[in-house]
Amino acid sequence: MTINDLFWLFFMIAAMQPWLKQRVIESARQRLIAKIEKKRNSRVILLVHRQETMSFLGFPVYKFINIQDSEEILRAIQMTDKDIPIDLILHTPGGLVLASLQIARALKKHPAKVTVFVPHHAMSGGTLISLAADEIVMSENAVLGPVDPQLGEFPAASIVKLLEQKDINKIDDKTLIMADVAKKAISQLEEAVYDLLEDKYEDKQEAKKLAKLLSTGTWTHDYPITFEQAKSLGLNVSNEIPVEVMQLMSLYPQPVKKMPSVEYIPIPKHRSN
Repeated sequence: MTINDLFWLFFMIAAMQPWLKQRVIESARQRLIAKIEKKRNSRVILLVHRQETMSFLGFPVYKFINIQDSEEILRAIQMTDKDIPIDLILHTPGGLVLASLQIARALKKHPAKVTVFVPHHAMSGGTLISLAADEIVMSENAVLGPVDPQLGEFPAASIVKLLEQKDINKIDDKTLIMADVAKKAISQLEEAVYDLLEDKYEDKQEAKKLAKLLSTGTWTHDYPITFEQAKSLGLNVSNEIPVEVMQLMSLYPQPVKKMPSVEYIPIPKHRSN
């Protein structure tokens, strides 16, 4: 074997390594999903978004809930018998209201129990989906978030507030149009959240109050709603998240950067006797 042959052999092995590694991870995920389904006698669906880095230019691409996600999840729900519980594992910063509402409404219509697991965070559209579940199971440090609509880079609630604080004659036409759309977006989303919560509260006023709180800009859009706060708001939440769910999240690694920002020895640490 010549040096040229060795070079091409090394090149082929190096080129195949990422593909082989990805196949191993995917196989491990499928085995663990099957294990959870067998243990809980349920359909397990995952919606996991990671920040991805383009291999050529190296710039970050942020993933979020989109129409393709909703189509895939709706397909998975349709393939599930009505008496089979659904376990949805969410890890997402949010995304399109249309896609999130499609998923949420489909989950609400499912006759068997629907459980949403939040290992780390399910913000914005992820919270909207969570509200459709019969039970939300969060890890100790996981968070949800407000679901108030955003128009481009601006919160809808802040655009509406501008009309109250500034003379309308001094506001340009584009901003006035945005304010009109913002009012409609807030009203529509508040009504949608109430529809998701209505049958979970004996007191319908409590459901309306929570829908208003989450959708009208009470907090900033990235405000973290902890397990304790979610419980105080009256949501049906539990912090008894299965260890298999946390193990599953470790099989969705963030693409490696040239210099990791977090590093530790990945083994359990116990105090010696």
